[in-house]
Amino acid sequence: MEAPPPYSLCNPNKKSTIINRSYALLHSVAITSLIFYRLSSFFHSTPSLPLLLAFTSELILSVLWLLSQAFLWRPFTRQTFPERLLQDKNDDELPAIDVFICTADPEKEPPLEVMNTVLSAMAMDYPAEKLSVYVSDDGGCGLTLYAMKEAWEFGRYWVPFCTRFGIKTRCPKLYFSRYDDEFLGQGYEAEKEKIKVMQDESHNANDTNQVKMPRLVYVSREKNPSYHHHFKAGALNVLLRVSNMISNSPYILVLDCDMRCNDPTSAKQAMCFHLDPKINSNLAFVQFPQKFHNLSKMDIYDGQLRSTFLVKWPGMDGLQGPMLSGSGFYMKRKALYRDIVQEDTDFTQLKQYLGPSNELVKSLKSAKYNTDVTSRLLEETRFLASCKYEEGTQRGKQVGFLYMSLLEDYFTGFNLHCEGWKSIFYNPPSPAFLGTATTKLNDTLLQGSRWNCGALQVTFSKFCPLIYGLKSRMSLLQRMCYVYLSLPPFYFFPIWCLATIPQLCLLHGIPLYPKVSNSWFMVFSYIFIMSQLKHLEEVLLTGDPIRTWWNEQRIWMMKAIISYTIGMLNAVLKLLGLKEANFIPTNKAADDEQITFYQKGLFNFQASTVVLTPLITLV
Repeated sequence: MEAPPPYSLCNPNKKSTIINRSYALLHSVAITSLIFYRLSSFFHSTPSLPLLLAFTSELILSVLWLLSQAFLWRPFTRQTFPERLLQDKNDDELPAIDVFICTADPEKEPPLEVMNTVLSAMAMDYPAEKLSVYVSDDGGCGLTLYAMKEAWEFGRYWVPFCTRFGIKTRCPKLYFSRYDDEFLGQGYEAEKEKIKVMQDESHNANDTNQVKMPRLVYVSREKNPSYHHHFKAGALNVLLRVSNMISNSPYILVLDCDMRCNDPTSAKQAMCFHLDPKINSNLAFVQFPQKFHNLSKMDIYDGQLRSTFLVKWPGMDGLQGPMLSGSGFYMKRKALYRDIVQEDTDFTQLKQYLGPSNELVKSLKSAKYNTDVTSRLLEETRFLASCKYEEGTQRGKQVGFLYMSLLEDYFTGFNLHCEGWKSIFYNPPSPAFLGTATTKLNDTLLQGSRWNCGALQVTFSKFCPLIYGLKSRMSLLQRMCYVYLSLPPFYFFPIWCLATIPQLCLLHGIPLYPKVSNSWFMVFSYIFIMSQLKHLEEVLLTGDPIRTWWNEQRIWMMKAIISYTIGMLNAVLKLLGLKEANFIPTNKAADDEQITFYQKGLFNFQASTVVLTPLITLV
């Protein structure tokens, strides 16, 4: 009997693999030669302090380069066939999905933007009765609550409108922005008339309340200065518990508050992997790339994160899977509870891990999708969202999204991979989600410093990938990827050294490098030129112009000097107990003046003193 066609295909990128491995081999020979040259020169004369600093910098860069080659060893691309999935499964057989959306600051994350994200999630091309949308408002803002009520009212017409007319762009703001400012134009009037017809039909049929709608749940958890709320990870864990009571869906989609659903079929695309019997058993999550609707042609701040989502993550996909990336991923709920919840697990033991709620433990052991929510269960959710609930439990330690690091996605994904779970990276032809990229230098660099500080928190703990990964079930190349992702802040040392020492040595006549007439000069020249050419090759292969290569080089230097330095200092201060961890949301509010600078490709150096001090010091 012929096997049914697969829901997805996995294609190794053979051309890139050959190029990457050839480059790695030649570059390794060159780096080995450089190290030999340096060490042999030490035997002929006593090395000076500048020479030792330069050599240390070269060693650090060499180690980081070696680790980065794991991303390039076996890149994959994937393809899905949702139509095949729908041939095998009808709407009743598709699994339910809970959507988690987090917001914290109504000034930096305007409620109108959150509304658009919520509406785009509610209008996804998926059975409405199988969708539940949860909004975590850590700011406890009345305006955000009001916005969710309005979103629900508008959604009663927007969701059926999108379904009936097969709308592809289901974020209202993006959908109506097609008509620019000509609101009296023919196109806008036609769309307005469609919605009006839908409203009239609904009122005439008196069935407005009978339209199938996804659940929309607003959650504002209790906060108390005496209890650490653990920032975004804490908010996600509250939603995890609350959703256990209300819907208990087997899969979870996590979105940032500005990350709108651009392709309404993303859920079905993710299910092509999650429901594939060949990979389902140990698949934890499917990660989509983060893409942005407001990028300029210049993209001077590297807002698209090209290297991450077009080079590194496809490379990790050929190993054990990409890192968890904060937003745009479909997670299996079971993976967040690891192997703790089993049929034969003692009820008392489960309460020690999960907390004192009997109803929560019952819902996890039943693992059934809830269709009816009683007032008793709703009352239980208030208890689950209290600040004291996690005290004495394994929440954030072994269960749910993990704490200890500001980079909860990196830490959680790393632990899942250590336990043997796998992940998949899928980059569809049409962006599944579209967010808002930072358009201000200050926001870009501070965001980078927070990411780097979070990575170093893991590095300086017992979970250091270099050590902890050795006793895990990860492959060597996968461990190399995680070690590299935890060490970028260490770039700050070679960048500061090589940006100052050679110039000072030149002024004082101290030789650091061989003369041009010396054959060893070719080794240094080869390493520099080939590194730049490899970067340029990656840029061109991903479809970007040469200008992108220059922009990435420029912003990387700024990040190395500022973000990596600040991230390193903050992590060390936190390690010594001299500073407490803090999570500052990235500003998503529009600034017309700043957007004008960004669209023209001009840097705006109106930044905080913390950001400018390292840059001015070096210049």
